[in-house]
Amino acid sequence: CATLIGSAAAFAPSGLNAKVSTQLMAEKEKEMSKALPFAPVPKMLDGSMAGDVGFDPFGFAGSDKESLSNMREAEIKHGRLAMLAVAGWPVAELWDKKIAAALGLQDSLTSTGASPSLLNGGLDKIEPEYWVMVIALAGLFENESRATKEEKAKDYIEGDCGFDPLNFFPENKADQLVMQTKEIKHGRIAMMAILGFAVQEALYRTPVVAETPFFFQPIF
Repeated sequence: CATLIGSAAAFAPSGLNAKVSTQLMAEKEKEMSKALPFAPVPKMLDGSMAGDVGFDPFGFAGSDKESLSNMREAEIKHGRLAMLAVAGWPVAELWDKKIAAALGLQDSLTSTGASPSLLNGGLDKIEPEYWVMVIALAGLFENESRATKEEKAKDYIEGDCGFDPLNFFPENKADQLVMQTKEIKHGRIAMMAILGFAVQEALYRTPVVAETPFFFQPIF
């Protein structure tokens, strides 16, 4: 189609040539990814989802809407967990010993004062009751999410588990998209940050609050 338009444009006035050329360039730019300008837009990413900038170099979005929806649901949930973790990780390193001492308990930090993790070790210090509570809470939210999905059907928004006690989620569509975009971007940053925490502490054997104190200690 573009070849035929280009051939016809060769015999048209210069003004028309410029217009056709502009249209072709606009179509070409539209087909290229915003995140990776040198790569085409992935098949399933049409820009309608919050935070969609055409970035999917490994094809995780899948080949149909259901796969894309499942991956977005997983991304949102992982992002939310990461946001909680990226806040809880340094807070534990700053206050766990003090709180444990006040309650007469053993602290849960490693010998270097780092938060327990798969790479840092120290997970054996965590009481079994904690894991039971975490699994039960996760199951509760999963059930609520499934019930909300069945209830709202086509109106279901990925990640909606019926939990919004402070009514942060707006009523109109435009503001909803803005709020969703903020959440997904914060979640993505948090996933990168928590990975950075884990790798940094595994390599340097120093708590992040000590490695980068200007982020976590008072400036006065």
